[in-house]
Amino acid sequence: MFIWMAALIAAAGHSADAPRPLNFINDIQPILTKSGCNAGACHAKAITGQRGFRLSVLGFEAEEDYEAIVKQGKGRRVFPPAPEESLLLTKAANITPHGGGVKMDPKSEGYRTIVRWIAEGMPYSNPGDATLTSIDVVPPRITMKVSTSQQLKVTARYSDGSSRDVTQMALYEANDKSMAEASATGLVKTLDIPGNVAIMVRYGGRVSVCSVSIPLGAPVDFLPPAKNFIDQHIFANLKQIGVPASPICDDSTFIRRVTLDIAGRIPTIEETKEFLASKAPDKRDQLIDSLLNSPDYADYFANKWTALLKNKRDDAADITANFAFHAWMRDSLLANTRYDQIVRQILASTGTIVSNPPVAWYKRVKEPTTQLEDVAQLFLGVRMQCAQCHHHPFERWTQAEYYHLAAFFSQIGRKPTAIAGEDLIFHKRGLAQTEHRKTRVMLKPAGLGEPEMDIAPDDDPRLALVDWMSKKDNPFFAKSLVNRYWKHFFKRGLVEPEDDLRDTNPPTNPDLFDALAKHFTDSGYDLKELVRTIAQSHTYQLSAMPNDQNAVDVQAYSHFYPKRMTAEVLLDGIDTVTGAKTDFADLPPGTRAVSLPDNSYNKASPFLKVFGRPEGASVCECERVQSASLAQSLHLMNAADVKAKLTATNGRADQLSKAGVPEPKRIRELYLAAFSREPTADEVRISETYVAKPRTDATGKPLDSQRAKRNGYEDLLWAILNTKEFLYNH
Repeated sequence: MFIWMAALIAAAGHSADAPRPLNFINDIQPILTKSGCNAGACHAKAITGQRGFRLSVLGFEAEEDYEAIVKQGKGRRVFPPAPEESLLLTKAANITPHGGGVKMDPKSEGYRTIVRWIAEGMPYSNPGDATLTSIDVVPPRITMKVSTSQQLKVTARYSDGSSRDVTQMALYEANDKSMAEASATGLVKTLDIPGNVAIMVRYGGRVSVCSVSIPLGAPVDFLPPAKNFIDQHIFANLKQIGVPASPICDDSTFIRRVTLDIAGRIPTIEETKEFLASKAPDKRDQLIDSLLNSPDYADYFANKWTALLKNKRDDAADITANFAFHAWMRDSLLANTRYDQIVRQILASTGTIVSNPPVAWYKRVKEPTTQLEDVAQLFLGVRMQCAQCHHHPFERWTQAEYYHLAAFFSQIGRKPTAIAGEDLIFHKRGLAQTEHRKTRVMLKPAGLGEPEMDIAPDDDPRLALVDWMSKKDNPFFAKSLVNRYWKHFFKRGLVEPEDDLRDTNPPTNPDLFDALAKHFTDSGYDLKELVRTIAQSHTYQLSAMPNDQNAVDVQAYSHFYPKRMTAEVLLDGIDTVTGAKTDFADLPPGTRAVSLPDNSYNKASPFLKVFGRPEGASVCECERVQSASLAQSLHLMNAADVKAKLTATNGRADQLSKAGVPEPKRIRELYLAAFSREPTADEVRISETYVAKPRTDATGKPLDSQRAKRNGYEDLLWAILNTKEFLYNH
C-alpha cells in the first residue's frame, strides 16, 4: 500500500509535503497590491508608471502586469538563476536604491513567496488552477468597547472549494478614521467615539466588510417620545450603543432652524413673535407645512439642484439657458413634481431650451462618459469614474458595466439652432451600444448589476434608463436622494460622503436607511413629504446642546449637529438683520442670493466667493465650501460691503437709533431679528450700557446723542454678525 502511494507521488513529480504550485494571479498580484507597488502614486501612475515600469491600478489587469514584470525590459526585473538578486525584489527591499523606499521586508512572507515563484519558473497560471471567488472576514459583525482591539481573520475562497488564510496579505481600511484604525495585519483598534464603523477588507480584487458597533455604554435614562419611524430607528440605535439623547429644542431654536433648512432664510420678527405666542399643540407641524408651501422653499432647493446640475454660465450667450433651466427647476419644486418625473424630464429631454428648458443639461454635459458619470453620482450615489479605466477598487463595478451605462446615452443627436451655442437635442434612430475601451466589444445598455437590455432602434434608451432607475426595487435611486436630503438637514449623511453608496461603505443606521428609502418610494417620490417627515421627527428637533454623555457622538444623531450657513443664506441673513439689500445684475431689486440662477454672480460678489458658493463645475456637493477660514473671518470683520450694510441709511442701526421706544425694546427687536429669541437680562443690560456710551468723531469732537447711538447700534450689529450663534444653524 505504502509502496503504491509513494509511486503515485513520485509520478506526480512532488512529495506529499511539497507546497502547492504558485501562480501570478493568485499569489503574486496580491503581494504587489499589499506593498503598494500598483498604487496610483507608485508604478500605476497614469501613462508612464514610474521610471518606465508601469503596473495596472491595484492589479486589475493581471496579464499586462505579468508582461511588464517578466518580459518587458528584456526580462531584467526577474533573475531565475538567483531569485533573491531579481530587480523586482532588490528594489522593493531598497537593497537597490528605490525612490519609493522599502516596500517589502526580506523576512516577510510576501518576499519569500516571490522568491519561490521566481524559482518555480514564474508561471502566470497553471492548468486547472482555481480562481478566487470571494473573501470572508471573521468576525463579520462585532461589538467593541471604546479603546479596545480585535484581530480580524480573512479567508480567501476559491473555485475548487479550497480556502486560504490571507490575513497577512489583505488590505484594511476604516471608513471613519476618527472612530477606528486598522493595522496592516488586520488589528482593529477603536478610539473614543461611539457609533458604527466599517472596516473594508480587500484582497485579490475582492472586498468584504467587518461592521463594528462601538457602544458608549452610558445609561439611557431619557429619550423623547417617538414622533415617527425616524425616531424609532434613531432612538433604538441610541439605546443599543448606550448614548442618551439631548432634550427637544425650544421654540425659538426650532423656528430659526427649520426656516433656515427649508426656506433658506432667517425668520422675520413678525413670524417669530407669532410662532412664540401660539399655543397650538401642532404649531411646529403647521410651520413646516407653511414653509414647504412657500416660494422660499422652491427658491432654496432650486439653488441646490441647479448648482449640482451644472447650470453654469461660461459666457454671456448662456444667460437664456441658465435662466430658463433655473426657472423650470424652481417651478417643478414649487408644484411638487415627483422626483422621478423631474429626473425623467432632464435625462430624456429633447428639443430646444426655449421650448423645453431641461434640455439645458445637455448643453453643459455633452460627452456620454460625462453624462453617465454625472447621472450615476448624482442620481444613484455611485461613483463610476474609476471604472472607465479599470475595475472599481472598492466596489464590484467593472469596465464593462461602465460602458453598459454609457450606452444609454449613445443615441443623442444634436443640430445647431439659430441661437449661437444652442443645439436641438433629439433621439437618433439606431441600435444603442457603446464600444468597450479595452476589449473593443460593442455593449448594449444595462443598469448596474443588471442584464443587457434589448431596446428597439426607434425607442429612446434614456427612457429605459429612467424606467430602471425609478423602479421601487432599484437599490440606488431612492437611497441616493434620501441620503442627500438627510445630510442637508443633519449635516452628515447616513452614508458619508453622501454620493458614495457602496457595499464597503455601509450606512451608520441601515434600518433607518432602508425605511427612509421605502417611505420615499411609497409616497410616489414626493420630495415635500420627505422633507416634512424629516422636519417633524423629534430627532431633527433635538437640542444642539450635548449632555455629559453624548458630546462625543458624531454619527448617531443624539443631538443636533450645528452647521454653518451657506454663502447665499448667510448673505441674505446679513441683509435681513442689517436692513440692507444686495443688488444683482439682470435681476429685480431685492432678489435673494439663494434665488440666483447661476454661478456668474460669484464674480460680482466677493462675499459669495469667499464663503464658498460653488461654481457648478461638479455634481459633487463637496464643491460647496462650508468650512471656516481666515478669509471669511476677515471679511466679516473688515470688508467694505459688510461695513456698508451696517452703516446704510435707513438700515436697522439707523432706524433703531431713531426709534421712539425704550432702549430694551429696541435691543429685543435686534435679538429677535438675528437669533429669533428674546435677549437675556444680562444681554439687555450690557447692550444698553454700550449703546448709551458717549462717542467722539475722528477729531475727538463729541457726537450728538442720535449719531452716537447709531454708531453704538452699528457696533452691536457688527458684534452679533460675528457670533457663532448667528453664523451657524443650530
